[in-house]
Amino acid sequence: MTATTDPAQRADAAETAEAAASETAGGLSGRALLSRTAVVVVSYDSAALLERTLARVAEDSPEARIVVVDNYSTPAARAELVELASARGWEAVLPETNTGFGGGMNLGAARARELGAELLVLLNPDAVIARADLIRLAARAHADRLALVAPVLKDSSGRIVSDGVVVCLADGSMRSRRSPRPIPPGGTQPWLSGACLALSTDLFEAAGGFDARYFLYWEDVDFSARVLAAGGSLDLARGAVAVHDEGGTHSESQGPDSAPGSGQEDRAKSDVYYYYNVRNRLLYAGLHLDRSVQRRWVATAGRAAREIVLRGGRRQFLRTRRPLVTAAQATRDGLRLLRAARRGELPDVDEPILRS
Repeated sequence: MTATTDPAQRADAAETAEAAASETAGGLSGRALLSRTAVVVVSYDSAALLERTLARVAEDSPEARIVVVDNYSTPAARAELVELASARGWEAVLPETNTGFGGGMNLGAARARELGAELLVLLNPDAVIARADLIRLAARAHADRLALVAPVLKDSSGRIVSDGVVVCLADGSMRSRRSPRPIPPGGTQPWLSGACLALSTDLFEAAGGFDARYFLYWEDVDFSARVLAAGGSLDLARGAVAVHDEGGTHSESQGPDSAPGSGQEDRAKSDVYYYYNVRNRLLYAGLHLDRSVQRRWVATAGRAAREIVLRGGRRQFLRTRRPLVTAAQATRDGLRLLRAARRGELPDVDEPILRS
């Protein structure tokens, strides 16, 4: 979990968090806050993973509702998820297709609102958050109904995975706020990782939910921009931690600033990861940036694709050149989407754009 697995120490941490919550959330106790909260998870053939992760969250914070959206993969996976949700008392939302991360979160948030939730905690299936930290997030989201709140993300070893990331507007590259790498001219756009986010249902509705067209990756960058455009704010809660052991879903092994020599650089990522990260960078540019900035992102598309592929390390090329082919295809498709966005010819915001 976060700092300790000792039951007594965890209980003390929860009591401390509940006391702090009552001070910052209009006198509400931690229990009262959690009773107004729904934890929303989007699953894709992840029942076994959720038994290890989400089950811990649910047991630690039984007052919170649990809503699982099962993006359809196979009949067997669907049956396994339904059985798990029924046994655990979780609410299962069962779309007939794979709606992607953003589309799934929209479905889950809608169901949570129907169940009476006022606060949402959006959680990756490979992430875990302890009760005390969940209360801290809920308290901040309750105290400021226009704040999108994120914890510091760490892996099980305690290494920081994410504590705030920015997009460099000069070229669309990513930088951790702790990165020593220089920021290119043109400024930055902040965003919060979708691995764990807390917000009010009011803010979710004001921002219009997620843009489902991304399908996977960059939808949290887009959502952060939508929150800011709706008059909201981005709030990194440094006193709260979630454990995110990346790799449980699409073999992500690194954040945007993982350092060479960290032991992570030779772990290749999935074809899905490469494709949608490369493509959706250009989709984001088409949706959010003016023509002059778009031209810079187009001019640096090849370099950006190479940087994304190298997140999986160089050793992968000893086995296959497939990541390079995927990156080229994704760049081509991303340029098509950028041009379609300029012409106003993209599909509706609720329709996922799948790989052609």
